[in-house]
Amino acid sequence: MISESAIFEALRAVQEPELGRDIVTLQMVKDVSVEPSSAVSLTIELTTPACPLKDEIEGNVRVALAGLGATDVTITWGAMVRRATPQRSEQLVPGVKNILAVASGKGGVGKTTIATNLAVALAIDGASVGLLDADITGPNVPLMLGVEGAPVASAEGKISPLERYGVKVISIQFFVPEGQPIVWRGPLVGGAIQQFLRDVDWGELDYLVIDLPPGTSDAQLTLAQAVPISGSVLVTTPQDVAIQDVTKALAMFRRMSVPVIGVVENMSAFICPHCGDSTEIFGRGGGEGFARRHELEFLGGIPLDVRVRQGGDAGIPAVAQRDPGAAADALRALARTVAARMSVRAARQEPVLSIT
Repeated sequence: MISESAIFEALRAVQEPELGRDIVTLQMVKDVSVEPSSAVSLTIELTTPACPLKDEIEGNVRVALAGLGATDVTITWGAMVRRATPQRSEQLVPGVKNILAVASGKGGVGKTTIATNLAVALAIDGASVGLLDADITGPNVPLMLGVEGAPVASAEGKISPLERYGVKVISIQFFVPEGQPIVWRGPLVGGAIQQFLRDVDWGELDYLVIDLPPGTSDAQLTLAQAVPISGSVLVTTPQDVAIQDVTKALAMFRRMSVPVIGVVENMSAFICPHCGDSTEIFGRGGGEGFARRHELEFLGGIPLDVRVRQGGDAGIPAVAQRDPGAAADALRALARTVAARMSVRAARQEPVLSIT
C-alpha cells in the first residue's frame, strides 16, 4: 500500500509553473487518502480559482502518482487566493486580499470595458470580486453591468454594494439622478474614492478591481496614497496618440511605486463576422511595442467585436454572454493571466515553508 509520506515526496517533483516552487512546499496538497487498492484521492488548493495552468498541474500530479503505482487518482480542486496587498493597521479595506487598478492614459480606449469584463471573468472562475467605479465624473460601470438601484446601509452602518454577475459593485452613479453631471474639483473626487474604500462593506474579497478615470489626476494619487495597490493593468489601443498618453500613465505609476502587471492592447483588430478577415483599424502592434520598450509584460490584444459593444450597452459583459466570441475568449484569458501574475507577486511576499 502506498504511504502518505511517499505521496508527498513524489509530489515534490510537481511544480506550480507560475510560482516556480513545488506544490508541497506551497501547501497546495490537502486531504490525502489512500485505499488498500492503491487508489489515491487528494485536494489541490490552487493559488487562484482563475489558474490558467490547472490542466498542466493535474497532468503532472497524475504522472507523479502513477510512478508510485497508484491505480486511480481522484483530485478535488480548491483555491486559496494569496494576499498581495499588505495588511496594515491603517488599511481601509482589510478584508481585500488584492487591489487591482485598471488605468489608461486617455479616454475612449475601452478601459471600463476591460475592467468590468476582468471582474466578471474572475467571478465566473470562482473568485470573490468587487468592482469600484472610481471614474467619478464619468461613471459607466453600472450601465455596462446592467445594475440599478440604491445601496442601503449594512448592519454595521456601512454602505452595502449592489451585486451583479457575482461581483460587488459601487459607483457614484447609484447616488445621483440619471443625467445629472458631477462637476467636482479634485479634492471632492479624491474624497469620494476614499469614502468608497472606507465606508463600503466590501467584506472578504479575493480581488477588488478599481476602474480609474483616464489620465493622471487626483483620483490616481488618492488611490495610491490611501491603499497599497497590488498591481495595475494599463489599457491602450495600437494607435500612436493612445501610446503617447499611456506612456504618461506608466511614468505616474512608477513615480508612485505602484507595480504594473502589464499592458493590454484593446481594439487590436476588427475581425469580420462574415468573411473572417482581420482589419487593423487603429494600427498594428502599438501596445506590444510599448510593453517591449518599457520592459513590461504584454498581456494580450482584445479584438474589436460588435458583441462587446452590444453587451456593454445592454448590461451583459462579453464574458457572460451565451455566444461570447473571440474578444470574450481573449478577455477570459486576460483575467486568468492577471490572476496568475498576482499570485506570483503574493508568493514572493510569503516565507518559504518546509513541509515534511
